[in-house]
Amino acid sequence: MIKYTLKCAEGHDFESWFDGVEAYEKLETAGLLSCAVCGNSEVSRALSAPQVSTARSKEGPLSKPMSTAEQAMAELRKHVEENTDDVGKDFAKEARKIADGDAPERAIRGEAKLEEAKALVEDGIPVAPLPWARKQQN
Repeated sequence: MIKYTLKCAEGHDFESWFDGVEAYEKLETAGLLSCAVCGNSEVSRALSAPQVSTARSKEGPLSKPMSTAEQAMAELRKHVEENTDDVGKDFAKEARKIADGDAPERAIRGEAKLEEAKALVEDGIPVAPLPWARKQQN
């Protein structure tokens, strides 16, 4: 794990953990990073020393108290998860069914390929990326 300080085009600084340099670069290239404060998608790494978490570390990233932004993000995630149906990889199909009136209207969350999400937006179906990764299922 590696922690970077990030900065959005609006000037907000925030920190985020990534599985590694490659994971960060993949998300950045795909345009999937967004500001934890305002949601702006123009995000870049700020000048900082990266922090790396190893299995031998006695104090990992989760042992420190959360910042105000991290607390707000945790509360937002909890609210979204409690008030939406997780439709998994069927997100685009289910969003279309709801928009067409073929499924009950409700708030949903799930996964969609970038092309699917763009097509939904182009068709006037509102979608928004969530600023966190899905929880790993064991």
